[in-house]
Amino acid sequence: MAGRYDKRMCKKRNTHTIKNEVHIDSSFIEEEVRTFSARGITEFSLHDVSIASDKQKLISILKAFEEHAQNVFFTILINPAIIDRNIINALLNINCSLEIPLPFFFDTTQTTWNVKKNLYTSLSDKLNKEELIFGFSLNWGELKGDTFRDFRDRLDFATTLYPNHIDFPQFFEGNMSPKPTGVYSSKDMEFSREMAFACRTFYTCGRAVPWFYAVIAPLKISPTAFFADFAEWQALNNCSFDSGWIPENAEHIDIEKMQLVFLKEKFEEKHKSHLYQIVKDLVMIHGAFSRNAYNGEESILHLSYAPDDILYSASLNIAKFFENATMEPNSIKVFSAKDYPDYKNIT
Repeated sequence: MAGRYDKRMCKKRNTHTIKNEVHIDSSFIEEEVRTFSARGITEFSLHDVSIASDKQKLISILKAFEEHAQNVFFTILINPAIIDRNIINALLNINCSLEIPLPFFFDTTQTTWNVKKNLYTSLSDKLNKEELIFGFSLNWGELKGDTFRDFRDRLDFATTLYPNHIDFPQFFEGNMSPKPTGVYSSKDMEFSREMAFACRTFYTCGRAVPWFYAVIAPLKISPTAFFADFAEWQALNNCSFDSGWIPENAEHIDIEKMQLVFLKEKFEEKHKSHLYQIVKDLVMIHGAFSRNAYNGEESILHLSYAPDDILYSASLNIAKFFENATMEPNSIKVFSAKDYPDYKNIT
């Protein structure tokens, strides 16, 4: 019996590409796009603040990619306020990922940050429905008046919208220790950095979007509390930010092993060990699909529950699944189908 996979995760997305190596004046992008295929360019990132809020310019660029660069993976910074049906239709015709700042402020002199939650929630629903790849970028301590509580609120809110990834540009721009203020201490800045690095590792590089909320729900813990605990685990296991470890350089299967070790500990700590095998199956099957989507890797998995049940029932409510499901030890092979990864039973 074959199964389906979240198509959003089947599109490649280089999680550590923040700036494109090909330097092009943004005013000439549409002309340059015509040459990308001949030049062998396969990925291009555009982080131009002016274009991010210019609907007509953006649509023109997207049409250029549709006509001349279908094989190029396009990552673009965008203001969520300009995304309408016309923008979405243009995005559907190219291979792309949206980078959405949360909040959409570039002027660090703002006295407060004001996430328009209804805008972000509505937009995320639309993008997820269309299976478009999008991610959020967050910072800590850079906006005037920012606090540790505000940062945690932004991060908690971001995860509820099921972004494909959550980025923290400060790691790549070298501003990991903003100047402390009366409302954001240097210690809280450090906590924020560690929490962000944990999210970068576990959620983004760990490709956790399909199962993250299902897994933490039984633990009755907020995403930021979960990331704070994982940050402590990383420190104890020599893979924290301070250790110099770079999650983007690790193999995904190795990060998955880290995820499972940590999750096993958390479910034991919360006296929910009976749910761990379901969690393990869920993480493993999505991880195998992801590796197949990214690099064509085939996998043999030995599961405790029927894969269809894991994909469609356990991913919604793990505790309820445990109450109603019966263990069915089985083995499956994850392989490349025509349009996206698939699986078949081999036992």
